[in-house]
Amino acid sequence: MNLKFGSKYLITQLLTLFLVPYVAVMLIEVISGVESKNVYQLWLQYFQFNLVSMTTCFVLIVLSLILYAMTRAKPVYLVDYACYQPPAHLQAPRQYYLERAKALGNLDESSFEFQRKILERSGLGEETHLPKALHCIPSQASMVTAREETEQVMFGALDNLFCGTNINPQDIGILVVNCSLFDPAPSLAAMIVHKYKLRSNIKSFNLGGMGCSSGVIAVDLAKNLLQVHRSSYAIVMSTENVTLSTYSGDNKSMMITNCLFRVGGAAILLSNKYVDRRRAKYKLAHIVRTHRGLDDKSFKCIYQEQDETGIVGVSLSKNLTSIAGEALKINITTLGPLVLPIKEQLHFFITMVVKKLFRKSKMKMYIPDFKLAFDHFCIHAGGRGVIDELEKSLQLSSVHVEASRMTLQRFGNTSSSSIWYELAYIESKGRMHKDDRVWQIAFGSGFKCNSAVWVALKNVKPAS
Repeated sequence: MNLKFGSKYLITQLLTLFLVPYVAVMLIEVISGVESKNVYQLWLQYFQFNLVSMTTCFVLIVLSLILYAMTRAKPVYLVDYACYQPPAHLQAPRQYYLERAKALGNLDESSFEFQRKILERSGLGEETHLPKALHCIPSQASMVTAREETEQVMFGALDNLFCGTNINPQDIGILVVNCSLFDPAPSLAAMIVHKYKLRSNIKSFNLGGMGCSSGVIAVDLAKNLLQVHRSSYAIVMSTENVTLSTYSGDNKSMMITNCLFRVGGAAILLSNKYVDRRRAKYKLAHIVRTHRGLDDKSFKCIYQEQDETGIVGVSLSKNLTSIAGEALKINITTLGPLVLPIKEQLHFFITMVVKKLFRKSKMKMYIPDFKLAFDHFCIHAGGRGVIDELEKSLQLSSVHVEASRMTLQRFGNTSSSSIWYELAYIESKGRMHKDDRVWQIAFGSGFKCNSAVWVALKNVKPAS
């Protein structure tokens, strides 16, 4: 577009560029009384010099415009998104969940009491949802029921997204699905392609085993693909399967996930089309990813394995919150310079240098005031402990973490999709205004801390 504009401007102004020096030379002849022969020589010299200068300048401008057009990042717009709303008959109040857990007969009194205490402290409310298979006694967890759960979540969210945006599924060029613990063949991405008859040349990807932070990773992958494929729509589908990931043994470190994880999912529509800017809700500003897999404690703090009896489950380390805090510090070291005011950056940089130079220094690491950079915070609703830790370390108020706490209470830990339920909560309260900046923070196994920053393009009205 810039190259076309520059060429058009040069052509339309070409006559002016030639006439101006000619008129100037004629005025010199009239005013100074210089002979016509001398004026003619002056004109030839000027014209030759000016032509070379103009040509050189034109070539440089064209090359600069081409280079800029080739290297600049294309804007990525979040047109809209839809969170899955499970039906009321799948609700699992805390007492109902405990009764079902006890009826299965796999728990001794100690294990039952442990789960009761975890539920009381978890931050989950009475309206979270479990999949249909886990409402049955005995449990009907199988590959068939796991597929049914995933189809209900994915197709429910996608149906709402397509209906709300009036997008034809055939227009989707990129599809990224993330689900950590359920990886059937054909893949979840293939299930979506089959259901909606997506076009045969679609770029589809299926991310597995990347934990609760994989939603931001999926957005990052979609963003990179949108830099390559012009005028494209991308769908990101974030979900988790609860049916087959539920642990049925008596290892207490593996029981915690049963108490926290609930049914949920979100479908996100991204676009790199400039015409979509008018109707898009947000523009993607930054994505910063931090991976702490090099550290043994971080790598194993969320670990899928077999217990002593051979039953597969996901164990959670007691050090999870502190490990999450360390990963966050590394993440904000990269994110800070991109979003913080200069004053906060300098303060943070000085304390970091002092800590490096004087390792025995008792100076505490300065945590920048991210409230100066962001208007809204969507902290992964992994559990009350995680939210408490980030509220404390980032020095946030109760209002800043309200969306995370309310999402945890209403829907439980829905894994990678929780940050989208939180964004929907903020919108539902009428708090999202034009130019507001949103920080989505997600944590996942590996150990990973990933951040996504969005800028609101308009006042977002609460959904009906």
